[in-house]
Amino acid sequence: MKKLILLLTILIFELGLKAQSPTVTSWLQNTTITGRYYNSGNSTPQNSSDLVNVQSVYYNTNYAFVSATGIPAYITGPFLDGNPSVATAQNNIFKVPLNPTQNSGTATATGMGNIGVFINGTALFSYADGVSWNPATNALCGGPGNPPCPGGPGATQDWNRDAIPAEMGGFDCSKGHPAMGNYHHHQNPSAFKLDLTVLSNICNLYDADGLYAIDSTVHSPLIGFAYDGYPIYGAYSYANTNGTGGIVRMKSSYSLSGATTRTNGPNVNATYFDGYFREDYQYTPPTSSDYLDDHNGRFCITPEYPSGTYCYFATVDENWNSAYPYAVGPTFYGNVDVTTVNSIPGGATQYITSIDENQLDNVSINIYPNPANDFIVMQINALVKESIDVELFDITGKIIQKSIIYPGSTITHLDTRSLYNGQYIVRFTSNNKTVVKKVMITKD
Repeated sequence: MKKLILLLTILIFELGLKAQSPTVTSWLQNTTITGRYYNSGNSTPQNSSDLVNVQSVYYNTNYAFVSATGIPAYITGPFLDGNPSVATAQNNIFKVPLNPTQNSGTATATGMGNIGVFINGTALFSYADGVSWNPATNALCGGPGNPPCPGGPGATQDWNRDAIPAEMGGFDCSKGHPAMGNYHHHQNPSAFKLDLTVLSNICNLYDADGLYAIDSTVHSPLIGFAYDGYPIYGAYSYANTNGTGGIVRMKSSYSLSGATTRTNGPNVNATYFDGYFREDYQYTPPTSSDYLDDHNGRFCITPEYPSGTYCYFATVDENWNSAYPYAVGPTFYGNVDVTTVNSIPGGATQYITSIDENQLDNVSINIYPNPANDFIVMQINALVKESIDVELFDITGKIIQKSIIYPGSTITHLDTRSLYNGQYIVRFTSNNKTVVKKVMITKD
């Protein structure tokens, strides 16, 4: 009897440890908020009936089971390259290993399609978009509008196009787009307009946001998991792998070769510029801990893993523009173990998300324009895990307007066209914690 009690005690303890795993606790769960999207030419967002983020998380001793539509909380679209698709519910159940393992054999290429999943349930794709160079025809092959490539879809050629520069015109403000409804990111999911050097003006036409906002002063949040089960972080981390040395930008160890000719490919020119193809990059082994390995990761201590883990980073350059290989790749560090399943196995335990009571602590909140005229925008420079209530008051304390910043989003707007000149107060509240900001309304 004592042995049975001891075994049960150990089992309960082990399940409790599994419940605390970031693979279980990091997902943004939601069962009430539905998606929004922009149609081209219409600056009013349309409402969707599909739920956003993750609907449930279950776990057992080996895996987390994450049910998600694949729709983000931030507004998607428009896609100005003529893409007729919009983000539609994928309704996947992801099986994610709680204890990922290093691949000790030949590394697995990231390949086409889903190679990871963000904590809001949306897909991460690799650099590849299925378009390559066919030397037999001296033209592009694969993808919409091109003839098939030798070997069929997904076959690797000598020169394979990099989706980030090639498809720039088709990304929305959040740096994503859909493939037959499967909305995904090839890169860091933070809005173009928040980069230090802005490469796309899409945010000027249709204001949107992203999963999180880059903050160079703090360790970036855990934003997803690769298909080998290892975590993906934003762009900034501790300088040293032991969690010391301050906060620095994690740097890709890939750089452009600078070559002007390509064997069996087009010469470098204005159309097929250096960086148009993945093979334009060369890898240099890192000589310091802030440079990443050939998988775009390193083993290190993070806030969620105080004992250390291997993790990937969504790399950006000094201007916060996406830097190859962007998140994971071109090969996985670990054994690819994430799959989608048809149902959650019996005996799995449901994880009910815990409340983040401290998310407003030490968070940078931007209000712009200030002074304002027709509208004001509130942006949280962090990953929002709990809904934040936003209220606008006049100087007498009368509430004028309300709005909400949803989990997995960073931004909201307030219409000030009907307000008089003067000072107003914006109050942000989350789980009984409050931050107050002042804003001026100035009419011409």
